[in-house]
This record gives sequence, structure tokens and C-alpha cells, in this order.
Amino acid sequence: MAKGYWVARIDVHDLDGYKRDYVAHNGAVFAKFGAKFLTRGGTYEAHEGPSRSRNVVIEFKDYATALACYHSPEYQALIKARGPYSQGEIVIVEGYDGPQPQA
Repeated sequence: MAKGYWVARIDVHDLDGYKRDYVAHNGAVFAKFGAKFLTRGGTYEAHEGPSRSRNVVIEFKDYATALACYHSPEYQALIKARGPYSQGEIVIVEGYDGPQPQA
């Protein structure tokens, strides 16, 4: 079964508030849904289109779990808590587990 992923692109304009009201509380929600951070900010290089200052990729066991986490009451409350401190986009995608390119 293909995994599910959140791809988030975020600009934070109040880091203290963001950490206090969002980051400090999101771990319990992500743990509940078995989430694994693949990227969490870090160095990046934008090549096409506009970029944001934070790029986050979170892996879930499947697409349905990724959606369930996002739509959970706990995460919906965190969206509201995060709002005053940041703006961005989150895309939830199904992974691919089919054939890969070969030489």
C-alpha cells in the first residue's frame, strides 16, 4: 500500500508565537497518527516558482491516515493556533509504490 504525505510550504512571521502555540503542541497529534518527519525546515534551494522559508514533508502509513490526521479535531485546532503567526500551503498526496526507472 502506498504511503501518504503532507507537503507543507510555510512562511513564519512570528517565530516565538509559532513555536509556542503550534510546534509545542503538534507532536502529540502527529504521534497519534504515526507521522514521521522526512524534512522539517532545513536548507533548501528553490528552482521554479515562488518559495517559502520552511518546507516540511511528513510521511504517514497511507493516504487515508494522512487525511485523517489533517481533518482531526486536534489538528484543526492547531491550524487556528498557527494562523496568526504564519501563512502557507499544505498538499496531501498519495505516495507511489509502482515500478521505478531503470538504467
